[in-house]
Amino acid sequence: MTIMPDRVRAFENKFAHDEELRFKAEARRNKMVGLWAAGLLGHPEPDLYAREVAAADFEELGHEDVVRKLKADFEAAGVAIDEADIRARMDELMHDALSEVDEF
Repeated sequence: MTIMPDRVRAFENKFAHDEELRFKAEARRNKMVGLWAAGLLGHPEPDLYAREVAAADFEELGHEDVVRKLKADFEAAGVAIDEADIRARMDELMHDALSEVDEF
């Protein structure tokens, strides 16, 4: 009679584990996209800028806050990158980040 509670507990544990990996991958992706953007912007401190981009992700649910920050920073610097390019780069880097996080 303990099979169902054990299966439920296993499912809950897997869900929690998957969510933790996704959170880590998103944080990694945000850092990577921040480093990418810092290079395009010619930022003197790429790591600092990458941390700012990662911190921007906590402003609201989803990654729109990161897209908005990057777009605003690109516009302010006169760098011609549109939202579609930002989103495409974020998607590419998410794939890389998921691979990196999955290796641990």
